[in-house]
Amino acid sequence: MSKHSVPVAKNEYVEVTFEDLSHDGAGVAKINGYTLFVPKGLPGEKAKVKVIKVKKGFGIGRLIDIIEQSPDRTEPPCSIYHQCGGCQLQHLSYEAQLKQKQKQVKDVLTRIGGLPHVPVHSVLGMEDAWRYRNKAQVPIGEMEGGLVGGFYQERSHRIIDLDDCLIQHDENDRIIQLVKDIAKKYGIRGYDEEKHSGTLRHVVARIGKVTGELMVVFVTRTADLPHKEKLIKEIVQQIPNIKSIVQNINSKKTNVIFGDKTTVLWGEEYIYDYIGEIKFAISARSFYQVNPEQTKVLYDQALQYANLTGNETVIDAYCGIGTISLFLAQKAKNVYGVEIVPEAISDAKRNAKLNGIANVEFAVGEAEKVIPWWYAQGIRADVIVVDPPRKGCDEALLETIIKMKPKRVVYVSCNPATLARDLRILEDGGYSTKEVQPVDMFPHTTHVESVACIELKI
Repeated sequence: MSKHSVPVAKNEYVEVTFEDLSHDGAGVAKINGYTLFVPKGLPGEKAKVKVIKVKKGFGIGRLIDIIEQSPDRTEPPCSIYHQCGGCQLQHLSYEAQLKQKQKQVKDVLTRIGGLPHVPVHSVLGMEDAWRYRNKAQVPIGEMEGGLVGGFYQERSHRIIDLDDCLIQHDENDRIIQLVKDIAKKYGIRGYDEEKHSGTLRHVVARIGKVTGELMVVFVTRTADLPHKEKLIKEIVQQIPNIKSIVQNINSKKTNVIFGDKTTVLWGEEYIYDYIGEIKFAISARSFYQVNPEQTKVLYDQALQYANLTGNETVIDAYCGIGTISLFLAQKAKNVYGVEIVPEAISDAKRNAKLNGIANVEFAVGEAEKVIPWWYAQGIRADVIVVDPPRKGCDEALLETIIKMKPKRVVYVSCNPATLARDLRILEDGGYSTKEVQPVDMFPHTTHVESVACIELKI
């Protein structure tokens, strides 16, 4: 194929064989070297496809008919799977999902990191890969005059109304359905994004997986929440394990869920949960992993790679509310955690106190600035743990790590591509990536977490 010719046209029907899955779960086919991405296509399948978008470098197709079906294809149990954008892989067997995620990590380590020799282990999956999410954030809107609440249709802001989500804890489903029913009963209006009108923008439900404690948060456009007392009374009567009812006010015309003002309407400010032996206080806006069962698997792996004997000083960059820090503190001499979000550090200090853990210290700021300051104060880290956001580590932080020369670096990643990029920088700076262990935190979606074990070259 020449650089300027495209072998397909919009609205054309073509027969293709899928070779792979893209990072967002679409089937990948090639036509004379030209890449066509087709949602819901699976590797090895032959299919009839309608081309719906054509660009110079790639096209998008719609799956019309499967001519030869993959043995890994399965019937999605969710009735609105093909409309909702929450999951991408329910049509692929769980065993095949895990293999695909392992392949994804291997591929980017080779392609982006130039690290084809690094062992990538089989993905640690769940025995029961359903009902794992402890937090539901459901947008509320109006459709044809009635209130709806669910998840957004893929690549849109159209709300797909739903009563039951198979990856949500069933208690969260129950409380959200109850709030929707009560809101409809009393005529509480859902939010209209375009007109910036209506009252109820989101309902957020959180459950402590171990404790069973429930919190519900009403995110409203206005400070006034009509029929507030009736709403609270019915929830308390019907949900015996409710511990906290909260209102958050977000008056801005924005896609950001939470506003700045949060008020407890009933009950406590926090609910509590455990990851392993560590107890956590969770407020309406706390960051807390949505799959605590697999979070323990992930953190146990990080602890194993840290290889602590009890004499080490550990730095936890991007420490959040201190989840990894507190795990590490059980085995280390001292742990220092740094995080740019002040509220997260307040939560981290509270969680340390809650568990009687005294050998951990938390600081607010940018890791790439705070860690060199610690270094200047004489703090020498034997192990540095990083758990950055999807964009990966700041380059200045990686340069700081290379300069500080800790014996080991443990990299917890939610994005294989930025992991591969950052591993390349550390390798070039004198480190060796020993192995990578992927963990499936989000079954039936394309997301995969990984933990990398990195050691200083002698």
